[in-house]
Amino acid sequence: MLQFDLLATDGHARRGRLTLNHGVVQTPIFMPVGTYGTVKGVTPRSLQEMGAQIILGNTFHLWMRPGLDVLAQFGGLHRFERWERPILTDSGGFQVWSLGEMRKISEEGVKFASPVNGDKLFLTPEVSMQIQTILDSDIVMQFDECTPYETKGHITTEAEARVSMELSLRWARRCQAEFARLANPNALFGIVQGGMFEHLRDESLAALVAMDFPGYAVGGVSVGEPKDEMLRIMAHTPHRLPAHKPRYLMGVGTPEDLVEGVAQGVDMFDCVMPTRNARNGHLFTRYGDLKIRNARHRSDQRPLDETCTCYACRGETAADGSVSGGFSRAYLHHLERCGEMLAPMLATIHNLHYYLNLMQEVRDALDAGRFAAFREQFRRDRAHGV
Repeated sequence: MLQFDLLATDGHARRGRLTLNHGVVQTPIFMPVGTYGTVKGVTPRSLQEMGAQIILGNTFHLWMRPGLDVLAQFGGLHRFERWERPILTDSGGFQVWSLGEMRKISEEGVKFASPVNGDKLFLTPEVSMQIQTILDSDIVMQFDECTPYETKGHITTEAEARVSMELSLRWARRCQAEFARLANPNALFGIVQGGMFEHLRDESLAALVAMDFPGYAVGGVSVGEPKDEMLRIMAHTPHRLPAHKPRYLMGVGTPEDLVEGVAQGVDMFDCVMPTRNARNGHLFTRYGDLKIRNARHRSDQRPLDETCTCYACRGETAADGSVSGGFSRAYLHHLERCGEMLAPMLATIHNLHYYLNLMQEVRDALDAGRFAAFREQFRRDRAHGV
């Protein structure tokens, strides 16, 4: 089941409500990435407390481990990982792309050796749909070929991008047929491909819209291309998708990317950046990015972000409304220098809270009809420096 209600617009920017089998998602939304059935470093309860409405699971990796036999015993991913809100699963296409020389693509699908135990495996559009049906994810992504920006030292040509895009379209039709055969009660999204070529993006988009998917994604960005190329495709594609259906920009990105993506008509985002960067001591704040390992934070008594209400910055709020106080930059710097596991845990809580709160502020601005002003203030704040 999927229902999308468009509640407000401001230029291309949209405020919406997405109703799925496991709950309602307010858009625009950022979706934390839970590759192996967990968002690294945080508990499901923490995710709920910081406002996560929907998270991702990774079809490829969950197929490898723990395996479909285990997941089937639990009736899918929700009960297995104790997350009762919506889940989106990717198709495995990006992971296959990242295998490089370990895989062989054909019309039928992709042959590759398991990176876990070396087993010979074959992933097809039909198998991807079968795996995601067992996972019972609320949003299922079609199996596609993620068109690379560069291969073996040369930038993908228009002809190569066309071949890849057209293969993804044929796979989209097969995904749709298998999804229907399985009577999957959830929602299947098509993925717009076409590399860095606008007219190929338009062809892919038109063909997918003709197939009438419940929602659409823009794929093949954040695959090694220069930032200005990504922004060009982001500015061209999302607002051309049907207005009455949700739009998802895959694998993007920085806080600036999210706000600009909203301005171009995107409803849904995901990226490993807030969690991955947290594990490397890279923190996002309202006033720019902060590298907590730098010596200048050694005795700094301030929190990471004085405007932030996450556990790392503010601490806990008791039943009587009193606040216990958060952790200083000096303490987080100390934890990082000592290699304590609490450092990436607190950093992850902070970064995810920042991303989710940013999307809440975007939704509030759209509700109030002041998104353009918010966008300008956001740019000024982020350029301010910490």
